[in-house]
Amino acid sequence: MRLALKEAGLAFQMGEVPVGAILVKDGEVVSSSHNLRETLKDPSAHAEILALRDATKISDSWRLSGATLYVTKEPCIMCAGALVNSRVARLVYGCRDEKAGGVDSLYRILSDGRLNHRVEVVSGVLGDECAALLRQFFRERR
Repeated sequence: MRLALKEAGLAFQMGEVPVGAILVKDGEVVSSSHNLRETLKDPSAHAEILALRDATKISDSWRLSGATLYVTKEPCIMCAGALVNSRVARLVYGCRDEKAGGVDSLYRILSDGRLNHRVEVVSGVLGDECAALLRQFFRERR
């Protein structure tokens, strides 16, 4: 999660919402990214999506079975759907997203028994630090 926070810091410096993501498989970092929606002018350029895209290019497969995604903020419904579709085994996230969370706060996509894949979820890892970075970002923007 510390590496994901470093990625979030890069986003912060760029004026992007400070969310960072790291994808790990077999104990090795496969990919890392941070939000780039403003930079790329792309509504899907969330840290999670970008990390998943990079990992699938490296692994040459859309299936990321056995991988863990570390992300500083609870994924939205788009990112949660991408985790299910890419067959990620585990999600570890920092702070909740009460307004748009697709994992625990508003929706529970990763544990929905109607879907063909479920993702193990660990929440609250370095949650206070992750939330503090987001609060600082929005406080400075207002």
